[in-house]
Amino acid sequence: MKKMPVIVIIGAGSIGQAIARRIGAGKHLLLADLHPENSDAAAKVLSDAGFVVSTTIVDVSSRASVHALVETATAIGGVTGLIHAAGVSPSQASPSTIFKVDLYGTALILEEFGNIIEEGGSGIVIASQSGHRLPSLTPEQEKALATTPTEELLSLSFLQSDAADNSLFAY
Repeated sequence: MKKMPVIVIIGAGSIGQAIARRIGAGKHLLLADLHPENSDAAAKVLSDAGFVVSTTIVDVSSRASVHALVETATAIGGVTGLIHAAGVSPSQASPSTIFKVDLYGTALILEEFGNIIEEGGSGIVIASQSGHRLPSLTPEQEKALATTPTEELLSLSFLQSDAADNSLFAY
């Protein structure tokens, strides 16, 4: 029997669920969240609506955890879609945690899933409009964020606590 295509939804909140409903027909939805109660509740809603769903735990700030998610997904079938909707906000976390989850975690997800996503597959990263509240980054900062290897991102000078001591800036 041919395996179903897999769509991985990271962050089992309303946005990820809404996108999964729109594109998930005929596919296996793998819901991944740091908190199993979130993914289990979302899985029930989606299963009750007729979708094929499974769940797993992921900590997007951990390479080992993200790699385990990739292994889980590829064991189910070929990954054709990725919805990354996990993150923390200034009201939830310190600047260092925001950088580790929202920046480093997103880079990990893109790197790991970029290695295995099926030809013709696609992904989407959900982010906040809050990035437009503050002045733009310099061209040098933008280039550094775009080209620095994942494991070196959190070492960038403009992301250190003396330069980024505000949760809103980190966000």
